[in-house]
Amino acid sequence: MSTIYILWLRQLKRYLRSKSRLVGSLAQPLLFLVALGLGFGPVYQKAGEGSYVQFLVPGIISMSILFTAMFSGIEIIWDRQFGFLKETMVAPVSRINIMIGRTLGGATVAIMQGFIVLILATLFGFQIVNWAMLPLCLIAMLLIALFFTGLGTAIASLLSDMQGFQLIMNFLIMPIFFLSGALFPLKGLPAVLETVVRLNPLAYGVDAMRDSLINQTYFGLGLDFTVMTIAALVILGIGSYLFNKIQI
Repeated sequence: MSTIYILWLRQLKRYLRSKSRLVGSLAQPLLFLVALGLGFGPVYQKAGEGSYVQFLVPGIISMSILFTAMFSGIEIIWDRQFGFLKETMVAPVSRINIMIGRTLGGATVAIMQGFIVLILATLFGFQIVNWAMLPLCLIAMLLIALFFTGLGTAIASLLSDMQGFQLIMNFLIMPIFFLSGALFPLKGLPAVLETVVRLNPLAYGVDAMRDSLINQTYFGLGLDFTVMTIAALVILGIGSYLFNKIQI
């Protein structure tokens, strides 16, 4: 447990000490919130759907968690290039514990990022409908963070080139985000697009947060948490296997 805690704490300290990383990672979510939330708000209201900011905020929180969690994998490549990963791997500790510590650290940072976005969203008029459901929102954020941190770790375990990792991440992140229902309602979608959305784990995370924050759901909270839990466990298992096979 000490190995897991130390590596978790290392991830947390690196995040808190990097003020530029903290500010920079908030820029994109706030840009989406301002440009889309305030820009398309009148159009959304004219369609009789209510406040677009209310609808959009859970999706923007998921975006913040997605980006932060996925790019936590780049630290594996960074540590490999600078020798820290080798020093960690040759230590008399389980590689699984190393992977768990790094994953929990990355997930914690992603959740913190998402929670900061949630707080800032209140400045733009966002209101939590039912505060009693907030713990369920945090659980959904945790599952999203674990899944995408595990995915980032799995991909980083197969690569040694930082530029290649960034290209693959950008190739995966944008379709995952835009096809999750984070920016648009899922009702009335074409059958093909709806099928793609249903295969996207992030769609269930967004739906769970939307249900817990503003009482709007498409899949249902039970299905959301079931799919996310299974997906997180599967990808963490794959990530653990690939991390255990890293050659140093």
